[in-house]
Amino acid sequence: MTHLEIDYVELASRDIGATKAFLTKAFGWTFTDYGPEYQAFANAGIEGGVFQNAEDGLKAPLVILRAEDLAEAEKAVKLAGGVITQPPFSFPGGRRFHFREPGGNEMAVWSER
Repeated sequence: MTHLEIDYVELASRDIGATKAFLTKAFGWTFTDYGPEYQAFANAGIEGGVFQNAEDGLKAPLVILRAEDLAEAEKAVKLAGGVITQPPFSFPGGRRFHFREPGGNEMAVWSER
Protein backbone atom coordinates (compact mmCIF):
# COMPACT_ATOMS: atom_id res chain seq x y z
CA MET A 1 0.00 0.00 0.00
CA THR A 2 1.24 3.47 -0.89
CA HIS A 3 0.97 6.01 1.96
CA LEU A 4 0.40 9.60 0.80
CA GLU A 5 -0.42 12.70 2.84
CA ILE A 6 -2.32 15.86 1.94
CA ASP A 7 0.26 18.38 0.80
CA TYR A 8 -1.60 21.14 -1.07
CA VAL A 9 -5.13 22.47 -1.67
CA GLU A 10 -6.37 24.47 -4.67
CA LEU A 11 -9.37 26.78 -4.58
CA ALA A 12 -11.32 27.97 -7.62
CA SER A 13 -12.31 31.64 -7.86
CA ARG A 14 -14.53 33.64 -10.21
CA ASP A 15 -12.45 36.73 -9.28
CA ILE A 16 -8.93 35.77 -8.26
CA GLY A 17 -8.03 39.35 -7.27
CA ALA A 18 -11.00 39.59 -4.91
CA THR A 19 -10.26 36.17 -3.41
CA LYS A 20 -6.61 37.12 -2.84
CA ALA A 21 -7.60 40.43 -1.23
CA PHE A 22 -10.13 38.70 1.04
CA LEU A 23 -7.78 35.91 2.19
CA THR A 24 -5.01 38.45 2.83
CA LYS A 25 -7.24 40.83 4.81
CA ALA A 26 -9.29 38.24 6.69
CA PHE A 27 -6.59 35.67 7.49
CA GLY A 28 -3.20 37.25 6.81
CA TRP A 29 -2.28 34.76 4.07
CA THR A 30 0.53 35.78 1.72
CA PHE A 31 0.65 35.10 -2.02
CA THR A 32 3.08 34.38 -4.83
CA ASP A 33 1.70 35.29 -8.24
CA TYR A 34 2.21 32.85 -11.12
CA GLY A 35 0.45 34.92 -13.75
CA PRO A 36 -3.10 36.26 -13.95
CA GLU A 37 -4.78 32.87 -13.47
CA TYR A 38 -2.87 31.27 -10.56
CA GLN A 39 -1.60 32.45 -7.20
CA ALA A 40 -0.03 30.26 -4.52
CA PHE A 41 -0.78 31.02 -0.88
CA ALA A 42 1.28 30.57 2.29
CA ASN A 43 0.78 31.09 6.04
CA ALA A 44 -2.48 29.10 5.88
CA GLY A 45 -1.50 25.98 7.81
CA ILE A 46 -1.14 24.11 4.52
CA GLU A 47 0.26 25.26 1.20
CA GLY A 48 -2.14 25.86 -1.63
CA GLY A 49 -3.24 28.06 -4.45
CA VAL A 50 -6.14 29.90 -6.05
CA PHE A 51 -6.94 29.50 -9.75
CA GLN A 52 -9.19 31.57 -11.98
CA ASN A 53 -12.42 29.73 -12.89
CA ALA A 54 -14.88 31.59 -15.11
CA GLU A 55 -17.51 28.83 -14.95
CA ASP A 56 -20.83 29.61 -13.25
CA GLY A 57 -20.58 26.57 -10.97
CA LEU A 58 -17.36 26.62 -8.99
CA LYS A 59 -15.46 23.40 -8.50
CA ALA A 60 -14.92 21.94 -5.04
CA PRO A 61 -11.46 22.52 -3.53
CA LEU A 62 -8.87 20.18 -5.04
CA VAL A 63 -6.95 18.17 -2.44
CA ILE A 64 -3.47 17.30 -3.67
CA LEU A 65 -1.34 14.49 -2.25
CA ARG A 66 2.45 14.29 -2.51
CA ALA A 67 4.21 11.13 -3.69
CA GLU A 68 7.85 10.15 -3.98
CA ASP A 69 7.02 7.92 -6.97
CA LEU A 70 4.26 9.27 -9.20
CA ALA A 71 3.96 6.11 -11.31
CA GLU A 72 3.59 3.96 -8.18
CA ALA A 73 0.89 6.29 -6.83
CA GLU A 74 -1.00 6.18 -10.15
CA LYS A 75 -0.89 2.38 -10.09
CA ALA A 76 -2.19 2.32 -6.49
CA VAL A 77 -5.06 4.68 -7.40
CA LYS A 78 -6.12 2.47 -10.31
CA LEU A 79 -5.84 -0.76 -8.30
CA ALA A 80 -8.04 0.74 -5.57
CA GLY A 81 -10.78 1.64 -8.09
CA GLY A 82 -9.88 5.25 -8.85
CA VAL A 83 -10.38 6.65 -12.35
CA ILE A 84 -7.68 8.86 -13.87
CA THR A 85 -9.33 12.10 -15.05
CA GLN A 86 -6.10 13.85 -16.14
CA PRO A 87 -3.05 11.75 -16.99
CA PRO A 88 0.35 12.81 -15.63
CA PHE A 89 1.47 16.24 -16.83
CA SER A 90 4.31 18.62 -16.05
CA PHE A 91 3.91 21.93 -14.24
CA PRO A 92 6.54 24.36 -12.85
CA GLY A 93 6.97 22.41 -9.58
CA GLY A 94 7.05 18.86 -10.94
CA ARG A 95 4.48 16.43 -12.37
CA ARG A 96 0.97 15.44 -11.31
CA PHE A 97 -2.17 13.58 -12.30
CA HIS A 98 -5.84 13.94 -11.29
CA PHE A 99 -8.24 11.15 -10.40
CA ARG A 100 -11.78 10.54 -9.16
CA GLU A 101 -12.21 8.19 -6.22
CA PRO A 102 -15.25 5.85 -6.23
CA GLY A 103 -17.32 8.26 -4.09
CA GLY A 104 -16.97 10.99 -6.71
CA ASN A 105 -14.33 13.33 -5.23
CA GLU A 106 -11.65 14.57 -7.62
CA MET A 107 -8.16 14.64 -6.14
CA ALA A 108 -4.61 14.90 -7.47
CA VAL A 109 -1.17 13.47 -6.75
CA TRP A 110 2.09 15.30 -7.46
CA SER A 111 5.79 14.64 -7.21
CA GLU A 112 8.93 16.60 -7.88
CA ARG A 113 10.62 15.90 -11.20
